[in-house]
Amino acid sequence: CHRLCYEYNTPIIPYGAGTGLEGGVNAVCGGVCIDMTAMNRVLEVNREDFDCRVEAGCDWRSLNEYLRDTGLHFPIDPGASASVGGMAATGASGTNAVAFGAMKQNVLNLEVVLPDGRVTHTSGQSCRSRKSSAGYDLTSLFVGSEGTLGTITQLCLKLSAIPECVSSGVCTFPDDKSAIDSVIETLQSSIPVARVEYLDSVSIGACLSYSKVTDLEVSPTLFLEFTGATDEEVERRADNVRQIVESNGGTNFRCSTDPTERKQLWKARHELYYSCRSLIPDPLVIITDVCVPISRLTEMIVRAKALIAREGVLGPVFGHVGDGNFHSLLIVPRSDGQALARVKAVATEMAEIALELCGTCTGEHGIGRGKVGLLNTQYDSVAMDVMRQLKKALDPKNLMNPKKLFVD
Repeated sequence: CHRLCYEYNTPIIPYGAGTGLEGGVNAVCGGVCIDMTAMNRVLEVNREDFDCRVEAGCDWRSLNEYLRDTGLHFPIDPGASASVGGMAATGASGTNAVAFGAMKQNVLNLEVVLPDGRVTHTSGQSCRSRKSSAGYDLTSLFVGSEGTLGTITQLCLKLSAIPECVSSGVCTFPDDKSAIDSVIETLQSSIPVARVEYLDSVSIGACLSYSKVTDLEVSPTLFLEFTGATDEEVERRADNVRQIVESNGGTNFRCSTDPTERKQLWKARHELYYSCRSLIPDPLVIITDVCVPISRLTEMIVRAKALIAREGVLGPVFGHVGDGNFHSLLIVPRSDGQALARVKAVATEMAEIALELCGTCTGEHGIGRGKVGLLNTQYDSVAMDVMRQLKKALDPKNLMNPKKLFVD
């Protein structure tokens, strides 16, 4: 397919599961869309080495279902049932990011079809080692490339052991600052936390109505998860966090090891995008995805919420605050003729605040079409020239997912 497209100068758009949020699979220039969903096999699992090799169309939930009886799992869990190829292409992460990082930290090797049809392996033909100093890091080049350099067809992924003991908890706060300060203090105290998610009052209200969660207060809230080898270890970690939470004015700290209760809690978190969309009928939604250093997170969220209030936009705020990443869903009625321009302006200003605070305009969603202007703001002209030169070297005809990442 690539060879024919290359011969006839036809654009190529790789398609995973279509769950991206920045228009990364839109065929702006027409062309051939390569649907990867049928390439969904798990090719091998190396249990002793904690890795596996899968085809790009396999989604992360199906992979974990396949791995369930091995005692291993793939920890990266974006809210949607994304394909692992698409997750690599956008540099995705999820609620486990505070403990396991993002896709960049969990991909060992890629099989990639280049625009002219040649096939390459980014770490070597069969390399599965956890580190390598051999040559340029091509794996990291293609992770986050959003289909603009080639089509990812196979991935070698790191796996992790399913923890012996797990406890999930919630706690509420009088204000957003207290919640975020508690997260920062927890991380600075080196207390191992598997997941820590922040939801503001608007987000919690959406959870109550959409996900049928009944035991939450409409206040800024943290969802937490602790893992360990023994129940005592898990309880000790939870108790250490409880003390930090209470010192910041947090209340109602409670944990549960019951699998049903834990599943309900994290299901509500993963459904949050849809919960918030349901707040108004026929909504127009733009989601932000900024990420800042942990020490600047409190200021970032306070300023983001002030911006949302100033512009009079409905904007629930939530996210994987354990690594400084959070989202705001900017929601307006589709019937409002000026709504799109208004929410885009809010999203742009929020990203500019993140850049001012030494952060990035996108922590896990990628650039796609929605943030092409912000890429030029984040990087200087020299860095942008380097990216364009890399693109031209690998894709001289500009056939791979054109009009993405770059304005021109």
